[in-house]
Amino acid sequence: MTDILREIGMIARALDSISNIEFKEYDLTKGQYLYLVRIYENPGIIQDKLAEMIKVDRTTAARAVKKLETQGFIEKRDDKINKKIKKLFPTEKSEKVYPFLKREGDYSNSVALSGFSPEETKALFNLLQRVRKNIEVEWEFVKKGNKREY
Repeated sequence: MTDILREIGMIARALDSISNIEFKEYDLTKGQYLYLVRIYENPGIIQDKLAEMIKVDRTTAARAVKKLETQGFIEKRDDKINKKIKKLFPTEKSEKVYPFLKREGDYSNSVALSGFSPEETKALFNLLQRVRKNIEVEWEFVKKGNKREY
């Protein structure tokens, strides 16, 4: 079991490292592209939902969102009904960058899955979704201040 999680971790770190290098020309660093892509694909998302989607704590998400806002990639807008709620939207600057981010993601997927049949790809996707759902339960549990017993 440990070997599977190590493999997943190595894949994630390698892809993250590649993306951080390739996105430097757009002044995106340290995983900011993850936030930008999610905001672009979910305009009007709130920060808490974004943090949950990426699986980071609220403080980490707040820092990334603030930096993206300062850089002009996103903007916060008040909710029409509840002024306390700030919704996140992509700016024109992010609309120019997103196609490159999308192409990179698609390319990385095709490289990672080269040699896999459509059936194998679907099976891998389904299995990884199950792994993620199992881990999400633990993530929620620990996030609420609970301790796991192992």
